Amino acid sequence: MRTEGVGRREFLRLGAAPALSIGSSKNDTACILLMLVGGPSQLDTFDLKPDAPSHVRGPFRPIRTNVSGIEISEIFPRTARQADKFSIIRSMHHTGAAVHDAGHHLMQTGRLFEYDVEHPGYGCVLNRLQGAKHVMLPGPIGATGGNMPHGDGPGYLGARFAPSVMGCDSVIAPARYGDTSFGRSCYQALRLVESGTRFVTVNMFETVFDTLTWDIHGAKPFTPIEAYRDVVGPMFDMAYSSLLSDLANAGLLAKTMVVAMGEFGRTPRINPAGGRDHWTQCYSVLAGGGPLRGGLVIGASDAIGAEPDSRPVTPGDLAATIYRGMGVGLATELAPGLPVVATGAKPIAELFV
Repeated sequence: MRTEGVGRREFLRLGAAPALSIGSSKNDTACILLMLVGGPSQLDTFDLKPDAPSHVRGPFRPIRTNVSGIEISEIFPRTARQADKFSIIRSMHHTGAAVHDAGHHLMQTGRLFEYDVEHPGYGCVLNRLQGAKHVMLPGPIGATGGNMPHGDGPGYLGARFAPSVMGCDSVIAPARYGDTSFGRSCYQALRLVESGTRFVTVNMFETVFDTLTWDIHGAKPFTPIEAYRDVVGPMFDMAYSSLLSDLANAGLLAKTMVVAMGEFGRTPRINPAGGRDHWTQCYSVLAGGGPLRGGLVIGASDAIGAEPDSRPVTPGDLAATIYRGMGVGLATELAPGLPVVATGAKPIAELFV
């Protein structure tokens, strides 16, 4: 196989070589990447369709945020009060397989997993190009059913650029973050950024099996849709809203991007088990902080949240946005003919101040 013009053997040999052109600017921007393992439903979180038929719109209602004209799900009352600090991308989509591992790899690298070539995650690339410390909390993603890499490691760059894994069991977080692994990890991410860490990945869940996650197929070993209201939604709402608020109060939000994303969305039609299945064609991502503007909606989905209706955005575009925000030249090559972002990917210009 060939990867963008580089033969596999040569590609893997050159992976550990120095970057061909650094293309980085002086930049101390940090990034906290919240990986919402399981694939949150756009229709039940950040892109509700209250006027759609009942088999589409689901059980939750929209509520107003602190930004005029923007509404999100009632399961996020605290996040609604922080909407000026993040923007919602409602037209994210990808053409990869609708399996968790493939989506994890694509969303965390900006590239599809190609046979046996594992692309490096954002934090690992930044470690390679800028020496940026990369920490993963509370640990790596485990089995999610696809048997492929999740895109959170160094891939062909080699183990020396792997993230440092830091558990959170001993972390004591303020009660407003929630007494959960995710809450403690978000609080730890705040402390790490305060101490100079430039890239932190927080994996909300380790797996999608036999635990309540965003993976709402509706029947065991997966999650019922009601868990969004009772467990998963409050878990995210408490930790995310507290993280944004505390970053802002500490004067750190202006130099810290916070990106919250899943690996795909969920089917517009509720399935016979009362849940929603995997859907790559349209979903929502949150991004703000650092050079990224808050209080915006980027793109729109169609009437049932099935396809982008305007301003389609790809994972490659998100990768370009993250790299630009952290001062990486998008033409920087990690191997001959292999720039840090995929061909055609462009930063989401509307997000930049």
